[in-house]
Amino acid sequence: MSEAYAARRDRLKERCTASGSATALISRPANVRYLAGVAPHGTVLLLGKTEDLLVYGGPPEGPLDEGRPDEALRVHTLPSPGGDPAVAAADLAAAQGADSLAVEEHHLTVTRHRAIGSVAPRLRLGDLGAAVEQLRVIKDEEEISCLRIGAEIADQALSELLESILVGRTERHLALELERRLVDHGADGPAFTTSVGTGPNSGHRGHRPTDRRVEEGDFLSVCLGATYRGYRCEIGRTFVIGTSPADWQIELYDLVFASQRAGREALVPGAAYRDVDRAARQVLDSAGYADGLPPLTGHGVGLEIDEDPQLAPAAMGKLDACVPVTVEPGVHIPGRGGVRIDDTLVVRPEADGGPELLTITTKELLAL
Repeated sequence: MSEAYAARRDRLKERCTASGSATALISRPANVRYLAGVAPHGTVLLLGKTEDLLVYGGPPEGPLDEGRPDEALRVHTLPSPGGDPAVAAADLAAAQGADSLAVEEHHLTVTRHRAIGSVAPRLRLGDLGAAVEQLRVIKDEEEISCLRIGAEIADQALSELLESILVGRTERHLALELERRLVDHGADGPAFTTSVGTGPNSGHRGHRPTDRRVEEGDFLSVCLGATYRGYRCEIGRTFVIGTSPADWQIELYDLVFASQRAGREALVPGAAYRDVDRAARQVLDSAGYADGLPPLTGHGVGLEIDEDPQLAPAAMGKLDACVPVTVEPGVHIPGRGGVRIDDTLVVRPEADGGPELLTITTKELLAL
């Protein structure tokens, strides 16, 4: 991976040079991780004029379970605790003879930005913007492999839960069990707070589990994700508990399934983000569910669970190959519940078989 990290830093340096800055300070943790291999708390990365440095506030506590820093980087540890690695990195950039420094203004606080300017007053500070986030959108095959393994872990945890007795158990208990199973099967941990919704809570995007117990005839919606080597994936499914589904449940499920399928089929290189959203959304709109739909149909995943691109009505941009995204339409009917179906896929050209589905748990409406 050392060559991959170096290539990423080189691409970023090219962007910096083109914008008039010879050096850059990376402070957002996911961006540091992307360029350096690790990002212990508070660590920053300096892309310097003479050498690149990973600047630590102090010796990292505990094992580096997220990996090891790129061996091509020199680690600089502050001599005393309590210092700010970002401020120290700016001082190091000035010592290397830099006259400008691009920083991630969207991540730095005003106080921290002022401190950087104060310690190195001769440095011209510029805004790096979302340059690193833009580089992160397209994944290499090593990154996709991590997402694929994470998806396998999430699928396995979910399939095991479906084989257990569910009636009478609380949403909170089921969510905790799913998160335990993720770790048991090799995940670093959950990719986000696991959502389990039953009955009137089902199908609600971002629902936090409660002490409501699973009952016969309920819709049960589950959304979970695994983190593997820092990369995060997502899966969401909806089931019926204990009995054959009611007519309204079948009708609603089939509608959301059709919406999700339309979104998945729209994932082709060159497709506009908004067109993918429209493909899924118009299925639900035409059935009378325009009001109350989630603000987006899906989003990118990677070192963070919610990355660019955003598949939303006003989103600008087009998909590239090797971009992992979720497609996650849903309908929630207040007081009754609803359906959400969520997959993680990788955009692939038609010649390579079209979008690669990473989360493979069945989307058949099962009665558990």
